Amino acid sequence: MLAPLVLVACSGSGGTPGGERASASATGSVTAEPSARPEDSGGIDVDPAGLPTTRKEALDLIGRVIAEPAAFGPGVVKRSPYESDPATWPVLGTDCVWRQEKPASSVLATLSRSFEVPAADGKGPMRLAAVVTVHRTRDDARWEMAESVEETMRCPTQQLRQGEVIGSMIASSLGRQKGVMDSAEDFLLESGEYRNEELGGGPYPYSWYLSQSLQFTVAVTGKGAEGRSEQEVDALANQAHATMLLRLGAAVEKQS
Repeated sequence: MLAPLVLVACSGSGGTPGGERASASATGSVTAEPSARPEDSGGIDVDPAGLPTTRKEALDLIGRVIAEPAAFGPGVVKRSPYESDPATWPVLGTDCVWRQEKPASSVLATLSRSFEVPAADGKGPMRLAAVVTVHRTRDDARWEMAESVEETMRCPTQQLRQGEVIGSMIASSLGRQKGVMDSAEDFLLESGEYRNEELGGGPYPYSWYLSQSLQFTVAVTGKGAEGRSEQEVDALANQAHATMLLRLGAAVEKQS
């Protein structure tokens, strides 16, 4: 099912924990308006009136789509702070360090939430994040996808926060399939190594899902800890990602 898109075989250098990598920065702007042609909408029969054109409408849609703890599955709880400042989003600098900055002009609205599976039975805490971004146009959302691949190539080792680093990234593309992926035009999965000084160093498993449909992107990050398998981390991230894609499709499709 996974077709290799980019392979970056760099060692994740030791690290320091830091911010959530959830969505990449989109730069530049385009003038094209988001279209709702069926052949371009990931299999969704889109209602053009349901596509947000204002920040208020975009935030309303995000609230209906973004994951809550139950979207991941049992045992997942909110972390504090739970929600990001909607006036900021993560940007990867030229030094390969993630920082919170003002969203690009192409962004109508964006929001991230943080979650955790608490430490138990000798296993460390798994940390999770979900992000929904509403761009002004479909082309802006596509740029976010393209830049995400470029960022992995440019920065094979990335500092999230002080003491928190990801590296040894492998990026793969998953083609459109029947079911959940029908609602996505483009999909990127990255996996690699996560190191966190606070949690004992690592490396631990890391997964990151990013999908684009119309003018929207949805992303989920999963970060492991001592005793947590790659399968555990990936299953939680995949579940929340699929849930948000289904919600997004329901939010913008024509009502019969």
